[in-house]
Formats: sequence, structure tokens, C-alpha cells
Amino acid sequence: MKEEKEELVHFDSFYDKERIQGSKAILVGVFRSHEEEPIAKDHLDELELLAKTHRIPVVERFCTIIRDFSPATFLSAGKVDMLQEKILETGANLIIFDDEISPVQQRNLERHFKLPVMDRTEVILGVFADRAKTKEAKLQIELAQMNYLSPRLKRMWLHLSRQHGGGGGAGGGGYLRGKGEKQIEMDRRMIKRRLEHLQAELKTISEYRHTQRRKRERNAIPVFAIIGYTNAGKSTLLNRLTSANVLVEDMLFATLDTTTRHFALPNHQKVLLTDTVGFIRKLPHLLVAAFKSTLEEAIEADVLIHLIDSSHPLALEQAKTTFEVLEELHAKEHPIITAINKCDLAESVPGQKAIIQKLRLSYPRSVQLSALTGEGLSDLFGQMIDVIKDWRKRIFVKIPQSEYHLMATVIREGNIFSKEYDGNAILVDVELPLIYAEQLSPYIVGAKDEH
Repeated sequence: MKEEKEELVHFDSFYDKERIQGSKAILVGVFRSHEEEPIAKDHLDELELLAKTHRIPVVERFCTIIRDFSPATFLSAGKVDMLQEKILETGANLIIFDDEISPVQQRNLERHFKLPVMDRTEVILGVFADRAKTKEAKLQIELAQMNYLSPRLKRMWLHLSRQHGGGGGAGGGGYLRGKGEKQIEMDRRMIKRRLEHLQAELKTISEYRHTQRRKRERNAIPVFAIIGYTNAGKSTLLNRLTSANVLVEDMLFATLDTTTRHFALPNHQKVLLTDTVGFIRKLPHLLVAAFKSTLEEAIEADVLIHLIDSSHPLALEQAKTTFEVLEELHAKEHPIITAINKCDLAESVPGQKAIIQKLRLSYPRSVQLSALTGEGLSDLFGQMIDVIKDWRKRIFVKIPQSEYHLMATVIREGNIFSKEYDGNAILVDVELPLIYAEQLSPYIVGAKDEH
């Protein structure tokens, strides 16, 4: 067992570090029509940020129109030649595609260019691996990496065939004979066992989360999950409301780990706020699957707070991406409050006021705010109170002197409209969470109309 573990560590090291060490990347993006060109270029902007986050410098961008995709090399032969010229001009030694490419396409491109080739998925996996801090996040990333690597083992061990004289040449079928072929089979067995182990560990964590959610349900505490595109300001909002001290940086996926904190709304309603991992365009399906236990916090939440960076020129597209991920998670039917964030920045950006107006029209239950300055938070609180109003009940109770200790609960948990003394009792008009209203039911002398 120890020997197999050492082999797998060597495999990971070759895959993750040696291929990109000292790299200078050229980014490759494609579009079908000239109308799509601005979006494709914006996607490359995002890919460049991802590469930067993964400590890969970018020296060139190759964005081109594609009519027909090649099943062998993704790009057509003519585009491959054009890309080769760009590589020679810039001295790039790493190629990163913005789109997901198949293992066969990846292998063929590496043979042709004699350079490592990555796709957006592999870069995102690298960024996630760098950012993971908790045991759960690390397990989820490793699970996604293993699923990504498994069909690419032949490419990963191509270097062994060269070192040990495997026959067949670049186009032959026998280039993986010998030690490389044996290593592939060993890795496949080890990856299969490791996948089973990771899935078992994540299942245990998921069951623990389920137990915690059941406790919250019994305590009748509404759960709000803060969701949205990466870098939309989710951690900033959580920090603003709860002093959670979650890492905040102006980069993609600054944090991956779920953070949950208690918060009391102005009407004294206690809620739980959960900061979830950010969404992104072309989020790999294997990452959605790997992060299922974390994303369950969004699926199982009572209400979603969808945060949108209104200062971004493609805010509408980012909002659409978030809803596509929610649909994949079957969480689109949850009550959703749309928080149009960074309004303080958007005001000074030409054209952003029109985008904010479109967002307000597209998402009716919406508020404008700045998580950084606190502007507009009162509007957010109003929406939060309104969406969970059925969790509370307004009652009129008469608490005798002998039960005055109940007033501590009324004051702590309730929104008191009036109170007056009646002999040795106290009359209170209060709105309370249902669980506490039920506890006080023996003392109810009438329910007051909320209006």
C-alpha cells in the first residue's frame, strides 16, 4: 500500500507542477459569429484572471472565429497553423483553451505543438486546489481532479514511452508499451480506489450537514444562502453583516469554504447566513458534482440571496450563469432575493445604470446596495423580513407575574409593538417566531391584526 501511495504522489506531482512550472501561456478562445466576438473576448479576460490566480503569466491571446470544430484537434487545420505562428512569435510554452477539450484533442494538440495543453477546466481545478483550506474542500477538489485525470492517463505517461523506447512513433499505436503501459494500469487501479475512498468521506460529511440542518429546522431558524458569480461580493456582505472575518480579495475564488453565521434582523428574527462558493461561466460539471455537499447549503436553504456585481459590464450574463447553475442543482424554485451589489462603483461606470435598470426589471424582488459601504442594507433587510413573514406570528399575550421569566424570551426573540401593565400581569403585543408563539399559546388573550 505504501508503494502504491508513493507512485500516485509522483503522478500527481508530474501532472500538477512539472507541466506548468515556468510557463508563459497563450490563451485560445473561439466564437461562431462576429456577434459573439465581444463575449468571447470577455471570456478570455476571465480566463486570464484565472491563469493569474493560478500563477501562470499570459503573453498572448488568440481569439478566432470557428465555423466547424475538428473532433481530432478542436481547431481546424488552418487555425492550428495560425496558432503555431503566434506561439513562435511570442515564445509561449503553454497553451490554454477557454473551452473544454476532450482527452483525444488534448493529446493530439500536445503532439503537434510539442507543448503542454490545458483547458479552462484544468485551470479552474488548479485554482480550486490552491484555494481549498478545509478538509471538505480539499476532498472535493481531489475528487474532481481524479475524475478529470482518469481519461487522460495515456497522455500523462507519454514521457515514459520516450524514456524507455516504446515503439510506434508519434502516429503509431505501440508508443505506450512497456513501463508506461504498466504504470497506467497501476494508476487506474489506485485512482479507482481513491475515488471510492473520497466519495465515502464526502458522504459522511454530507450526512453530518444533514444532521445539522435538521437541528436548525427544529429550532425554526430560517437559512439564507448568499449565492452569486465569483467575485460578486458574497464574503464582503457576510463580513459586513456578521463580522465573520472571511477572506476578501479582488480575485476569482478568493474563498471556497462554506461559512455560516448567526444574524438578527431588525425585527429580532434570528437567521443563519451562509456564504457559498462562487459560480462561474462554463463551471465544469465534475466540479458541480464534487462540490455537491457544499452546494447543498444553497439547495437546502430557505431563501437565496443572489448577489450580482452591477459594476461589471456583463452583469446580466453573470446573473444568467448563476441561474443556470441553480437549475442544474434543482434549486431554482427557492425564494430568491436579488441583491444588486457594488452600486457605489456602478454609478461612475458609463452604461451601467442601464444594466442596473434591466436587472431590476428582470428580477422583481430586487434591491440595490453596496456590501462594502452598507448603503441599501435596510432595503435588503426589508425584503428578508417580508420573504419569511410566514415564519412569524403576531400575538397579544397576558403574562402573569409568576411567569415573568417568559418576558426574557419575548424581549430577546420578539418584535414588541406595545406593552402595558394590568395589575400583576403584563400585556404584550408582539411578533414572534412560530416556535416561541406556540410556547406562549397558554397566555394568548387575542391575536392582533398585523395591519
